[in-house]
Amino acid sequence: MCCLVTMGTDTKTRTKDCSWFAFYLALLLLFGKQALAQIRYSIPEEVQEGTVVGNVAKDLGLEITSLIDRRFRVVSGSKDAIFEVNQNNGALYVHQHIDREELCQGSGACLMELKILVETPLEIHYVIVEIIDVNDHSPSFPEREQRFEIAEHTLPGRRFQLHTARDPDAGINSIRTYTLTANDHFEVNIRQSDAGKIPFLVLKKSLDREQKDKHTLLVTAVDGGKPPRSGTLNVSIIVLDSNDNRPIFSQEIYQISIEENVAVGTSIFQMNATDPDEDTNGEVEYSLGNTLKRQVYDIFDLDKLTGEIRVKGAVDYEENDVYELDIEASDKGTPPLTGECRVIIKIKDVNDNPPEIEVTSLSNTVSEDSKPGTVISLLSVTDKDSGINGKIISYISNDVPFELKPSYKENTYSVVTKGFLDREEVSHYEITIKATDCGEPPLSTVKTLNIQISDVNDNSPHFDQTPLQFYLVENNVPGNFIFSVSATDNDLNDNAAISYHIVRGGSQNDIMSFLNVNSDNGHISALKSFDFETLKTFQFQVVATDSGTPSLSSNVTVNVFILDQNDNAPVILYPVSSNGSAEGVEEIPRNVNAGHLVTKVRAYDADIGYNGWLLFSLQDVTDHSLFGLDRYTGQIRTLRSFTETDEAEHKLVILVKDNGNVSLSATATVLVKVVEPKEAFAASDVKSATKNEEENNVTFYLMITLGSVSTLFLISIIVLIAMQCSKTTDYTSKYLQETNYDGTLCHSIQYRSGDKRYMLVGPRMSIGSTIVPGSHANTLVLPDRRGTSGEVRKQSVIQYFLQAYNSLSVFCSKLY
Repeated sequence: MCCLVTMGTDTKTRTKDCSWFAFYLALLLLFGKQALAQIRYSIPEEVQEGTVVGNVAKDLGLEITSLIDRRFRVVSGSKDAIFEVNQNNGALYVHQHIDREELCQGSGACLMELKILVETPLEIHYVIVEIIDVNDHSPSFPEREQRFEIAEHTLPGRRFQLHTARDPDAGINSIRTYTLTANDHFEVNIRQSDAGKIPFLVLKKSLDREQKDKHTLLVTAVDGGKPPRSGTLNVSIIVLDSNDNRPIFSQEIYQISIEENVAVGTSIFQMNATDPDEDTNGEVEYSLGNTLKRQVYDIFDLDKLTGEIRVKGAVDYEENDVYELDIEASDKGTPPLTGECRVIIKIKDVNDNPPEIEVTSLSNTVSEDSKPGTVISLLSVTDKDSGINGKIISYISNDVPFELKPSYKENTYSVVTKGFLDREEVSHYEITIKATDCGEPPLSTVKTLNIQISDVNDNSPHFDQTPLQFYLVENNVPGNFIFSVSATDNDLNDNAAISYHIVRGGSQNDIMSFLNVNSDNGHISALKSFDFETLKTFQFQVVATDSGTPSLSSNVTVNVFILDQNDNAPVILYPVSSNGSAEGVEEIPRNVNAGHLVTKVRAYDADIGYNGWLLFSLQDVTDHSLFGLDRYTGQIRTLRSFTETDEAEHKLVILVKDNGNVSLSATATVLVKVVEPKEAFAASDVKSATKNEEENNVTFYLMITLGSVSTLFLISIIVLIAMQCSKTTDYTSKYLQETNYDGTLCHSIQYRSGDKRYMLVGPRMSIGSTIVPGSHANTLVLPDRRGTSGEVRKQSVIQYFLQAYNSLSVFCSKLY
């Protein structure tokens, strides 16, 4: 990027200033690329609004068409910006009137740094605009006329200071010289000082009042502008007659006393001086001495004719308790003579200053385990007034566990704790200290100290819920995150930095070895894949420990419930051939009627709910008009009677599939042989013998089963009645045994979590229940049958278990 120096005027035709060109050339040679990276413009003051300074967008290499979209603008800290940019063409122009003397005082360069902002992407560019001075001010004197009275016997060489002209312009446009109209008696002499050029009127030839008693001169101040400007001062010189007596005061020193805050305009003293001369040589005028401090002139005023001293400004005892005024009395002789005296004015104190509270030492942070009496701050209280007006009473005005204790030194105090602190209850205190003086009326001052209470590790980590319950779908990926635990700590920083670990050991140590917890965030991962059919629930403990010294900890019990997935295919229980394949042969008489039970296909699925709900369908059959299959029970029945034209052997392929999201299936093959009634009876006799033996065994086992079930049923009734009577509204999550079967060898599992009851369903859904979102459509939320007060529903517990017993009886009868 090149260094751009652009000069904007009304006509945009001014050329680059030679001196600035040399300056930029020197920058280029000295700093290289750094100098080339600066964009700088210059423009004279007093140009019209709208004058273009330069095209910033072009000089920055920005696209003109994108300026509006990128919000191309000048960022100004003030409300009234002097320069603005045109978003249509990228030009920087004058937005308000420019007055260099108002913006920059002095003779140095007047530079304004502008921030040019564009967005998307965000860019900030800095542009420097130099305001060039224009000779728009003429030199001016503070007064139009100046009068000198010079005695005729004054010797040549006497100097008289003239009024100094002022020119707000800078540099070459400021005042360069003073000139005086041609005359025989006076000339102008210029003395250079830090404030500028000071003109003096020098007497170069003695005056003669008899020849000329008044001289009128014109002093001209000329600046160095092109064209130059000038201002004039009319100087009158009065030639006086000789005067040989001066005014005399009655005392050389006068002493008076006044109260501070005396009203402006009050007369406090009357001066008196006498002059033995006659006429004008004896007329006296009073004035304050020229060597006094500027403050004296602002506070006191002296009437030059009467000599009366009046209060002109505010009198403050605390700023100054005594003033010394040098008074001059001048006669009107020719030349005038003067006499001097001193007036000492003592100021009396008034209670007009409130106390001041100064904090000399402050501990902004106090540990919450600080003992009572711990010093947190030192402070001192002062009052500029004196005497009783400066006596101070200090105390803490608000209710905080701090108190103010005086030190051995007057008006020095320490702020100490007066009780125990607890950051978790109050972490910040504002201590209000009030100081009141004893003046009349009393004045007060309030000081507020902000104290932060620092943390101490006095709080253990806390789990929001205990115990924790999580539901994990079986067949999880080993090593992956499965769930997380989280604890909170009311402390801060390291005292609240919590790490987690699992408690190892116990009866389930084999399961704990497959769990891992991230100590930083509580994420728990499993190193093995869980199988619902093998493990349905397990429990472990997680300990949360903070990083304080000493560290504190707490633990939580985590109950994990494994949720079933459809990962088991149906298993054919019947028919099963001798070699283990799902094949069987059934013989039926030809004379059977429609609806005759040919056989029943039995199957089993290790999954539960919908994943274990089995449906039967005919995959292949030789004659669809002869046989029908119940899709829920697996029973094969005849649809019509056999005819002579029907074949003697039929093959049926039955498909058994579950109801998982991705269903799994198995097939069974049944060969149905149609025989004559005599052959069927003979075969049935052989089968009946075998069947009688099997039925005897089955009957024996069923009797044992029914006896066991009845015993367990009675025990369950007693236990559950006790549980129902002692049950509270706090329900823990556990699996409950489902008491109803649907006859298709499906498992149903119930469990409770909190105040909700869940059931992994079979083929028939409960009335009034809803599917749990994300449960693969095999989990129901059962309606809450408890009252709002948490009481158990008024249904007979015995009746409930009678229903369960009936269901078990039906199940056994179906097996039979």
